[in-house]
Amino acid sequence: MRRILFVSSNRIGDVVLSTGLIDHLLRRYPEARFTVACGTVAGDVFARMPRLERLILLEKRRDRRHWLPLWAATVFTRWDLVVDIRASALSFLVPARRRARMRRTGGAKVAQLGAVLGLDPPPLPVVWTGPADEARASALLPQGRLLVLAPTANWSGKIWPAERFAALGQALLAGPLAGAAVAVMAGPGAMERALAEPVLAAFPGAIDLAGNLSLPEAAACLRRASLFVGNDSGLMHLAAAAGAPTLGLFGPTPATEYAPAGPRAATAVAAERSMEALPVAQALAAAIALLERA
Repeated sequence: MRRILFVSSNRIGDVVLSTGLIDHLLRRYPEARFTVACGTVAGDVFARMPRLERLILLEKRRDRRHWLPLWAATVFTRWDLVVDIRASALSFLVPARRRARMRRTGGAKVAQLGAVLGLDPPPLPVVWTGPADEARASALLPQGRLLVLAPTANWSGKIWPAERFAALGQALLAGPLAGAAVAVMAGPGAMERALAEPVLAAFPGAIDLAGNLSLPEAAACLRRASLFVGNDSGLMHLAAAAGAPTLGLFGPTPATEYAPAGPRAATAVAAERSMEALPVAQALAAAIALLERA
């Protein structure tokens, strides 16, 4: 039986982007069993992954000491393939027939990931869900069109003002998404909740998906979205991987590298690398163009 070790990232967005590589390997080696290592906050991405033999969660420690327990957990297996998108020394310190490491070359992150295995075009990210996740999404969401707004991010510089999310949503409901239900999505924690509250308040009757979903449940909900609009975040990448028409809003972070990667994805980029410099009209035009294309 073939065994593959896949060393992924710490952050949810980077981990989601890496799923295209794993999906390629799942199809390429249908008999293989996988061990995946990633950061603790992103482990849920792999909760429904097929043929996952072991998930190793890395809790970051000082002086890179988090690598020692990973080495100890993997050194006694002879791996058929080690894929390391962290470009760490680990892949050289465990026995392996073949090693593939990521090199940071610039350009789209998904293309950098594809280059790890020499794949051009690179495989697009995927999501893995189960029947319980789909049932939860069906119970939470109505039939028909759905606008999902995700007004949070892990850094204040990436966050578009809440009042602009509200204005954009109202414009979409008055135009191409007339009659659609609205859902507001955010991650767990008090900070995410505080960022979501003003947008929830702007849409009485909106479906509150802030902090109460696992990542597979969120992916199942996002599959049902007619349009997702969100800041550069893990949820944005999850939406694109789920196949939702996804509009990512960018300011200081480079859209050329971190744009959402999916079959129906687009960006609205602030001219001055500040989210305050991204007007509602620009985001609305990008959303309408995406809906027409999708």
